[in-house]
Amino acid sequence: MISFMSANYVARQTGYAMHGWAHGDSTTQDHFAPVETFAARLDEVLRDVRALGFEAIDVWGGHLNQAWASDEHLAAAREALDRHGLRVTSYATYVGRGEAERVCDIAAALGTALLGGLAADAAAAVPVLRERGIRLGLENHPERTPAELLAKIGEAGDVLGATIDTGWWATQGYDVARAIEELAAHVLHVHLKDVRATGEPHETCRWGEGIVPIAQCVRVLRRVGYAGAIAIEHEPEALDPSDDLRAMRLELEGWLA
Repeated sequence: MISFMSANYVARQTGYAMHGWAHGDSTTQDHFAPVETFAARLDEVLRDVRALGFEAIDVWGGHLNQAWASDEHLAAAREALDRHGLRVTSYATYVGRGEAERVCDIAAALGTALLGGLAADAAAAVPVLRERGIRLGLENHPERTPAELLAKIGEAGDVLGATIDTGWWATQGYDVARAIEELAAHVLHVHLKDVRATGEPHETCRWGEGIVPIAQCVRVLRRVGYAGAIAIEHEPEALDPSDDLRAMRLELEGWLA
């Protein structure tokens, strides 16, 4: 399954004049948090995602955050997702300390049993994940090697795994295809992303314009037997990525055919 990462629109509420991720995140949350306007504003995003040809979405915490999401927000989100025929592949958010229960509640309300993102203390979340039947795919950002991510998974492989972010492995200077192979037994989700160069800044781009061997990554995923969803991810600060995302979806469909 191919999905749309809603964080692709991190810069949308800034008018594509974003100055760093924190700016886009906070501006997005400020826009979506008021419950009086949430349904209409989320509907705009989902309408556009569906128009790009996607049938699945990863709901990013900027659009629905555990810090402010009420039951009314969740009901509105569920109604809009159903109306647009979008399946939720993961709830993509940062799991802070003491937030595991609420994050699991939101994931369940969205109709997914998968969290994908960073966590302040993954080990502390394990009992809650087991109780709720939710899995957490830890997304590689600071980790420089798969071994570092495997250490965080530890003995909790029943509920913890990896969300492969191809762009961040490249940013860290690690061979992306090799990372997929080394994490193969633990991959729960994939964010398929290209970046322009190793090191900071982490600048995403349309596939083929950067340094990530995207087609090779897809071949390796298929070879190791990965059968989960692949989220298309591209989060430019200064332009609307919609046309690129549509083209990337078509390209990925061709590779998977």
